[in-house]
Amino acid sequence: MLKLDSISLVQFKNYSYSSFLFDHRIVGIAGKNGVGKTNLLDAIYYCCFTKSYFARSDGQNVLRGAAGFRIEARFTVQGEPLKVVCILRETGKKEFLVNDEPYEKLAQHIGKLPCVIIAPDDIQIITGGSEERRRFLDALLSQLDATYLLQLIDYNRVLQQRNSFLKSLADRKVQDTGLLDVYDQQLVHYGSYVFNRRKDFLTGFIPSVQKYYHQIAGVEEQLDILYESQLLQYSFADLFFRFREKDILLQRTTAGIHKDDLDIRFQQQSFKQIASQGQRKSLLFALKLAEFEALKTAKGFAPLLLLDDVFEKLDEHRMHNLLSQVCLENEGQLFITDTHEERINRHFSDLTDTYQVVCL
Repeated sequence: MLKLDSISLVQFKNYSYSSFLFDHRIVGIAGKNGVGKTNLLDAIYYCCFTKSYFARSDGQNVLRGAAGFRIEARFTVQGEPLKVVCILRETGKKEFLVNDEPYEKLAQHIGKLPCVIIAPDDIQIITGGSEERRRFLDALLSQLDATYLLQLIDYNRVLQQRNSFLKSLADRKVQDTGLLDVYDQQLVHYGSYVFNRRKDFLTGFIPSVQKYYHQIAGVEEQLDILYESQLLQYSFADLFFRFREKDILLQRTTAGIHKDDLDIRFQQQSFKQIASQGQRKSLLFALKLAEFEALKTAKGFAPLLLLDDVFEKLDEHRMHNLLSQVCLENEGQLFITDTHEERINRHFSDLTDTYQVVCL
């Protein structure tokens, strides 16, 4: 089992210094808006992913007026203690240590402490553009497969270089496109692994999402999810050849795995176009619970589950179905925030006698 036993925050977001002990599997975090409930969840997420879920830059996580931050968390992983320390120096340098040993590369940590988070803005996975769904899928697969993460990092690095070169062709009126051949070969090398891993993984993942959607919604509704990729029609090398003139004209790479998407359809129509708010939220939670199940199966123990402000987003029926899934049918540690302590107590007491509420 994976369990977070304690965490201390120094100059992290709105926390000057605070420490918390967690002695139960199910933990509620209660407090008014603005007191730091989401920030506490984000600190837990930071220890698992070496970065914030909500802030784009590390500097945004520093307490206003301070020059850096420190997070220290103590976990138990399969019966063994594990200490995580993250320090952002005033110089902007970040240090990440596990059991007092620093990483050479932060990517080495991804997947060691599997974690699933559900936050209000995650509805963009359903309603937003394709990049939101790719980001969700990439975060999941990176926890499952270290090679996937490395190949994806290298693909994105070469993609940036190729896009910069395409812009230089127009700026300098350069006619020699030989360097594009080199970039294309590298993108094929890195991207092929990513494409095949996505395709194979989604074969089992999509039925899991459909199963959870029906359980949360409480009714059988026709939900179809299809993997969309240009590589399902063309080989990688042929793809770049076909789109080269367009790429040169538009000065960016218009074909590749960075254009992949999940086509979600409800009763054979676009899901985000016709689904109700409740149906969209049910699908979001289904995606996250399927992620939880995939990580649990691969790791041999349940990941941490972080739920931010979900009581406000679901009706009582869907909320009960969700909590039944995460509290009763999974043994992983759960952290859930709410503005009302009595609502946390009411929902949890209906399901279990053993839980903890932290009031901020």
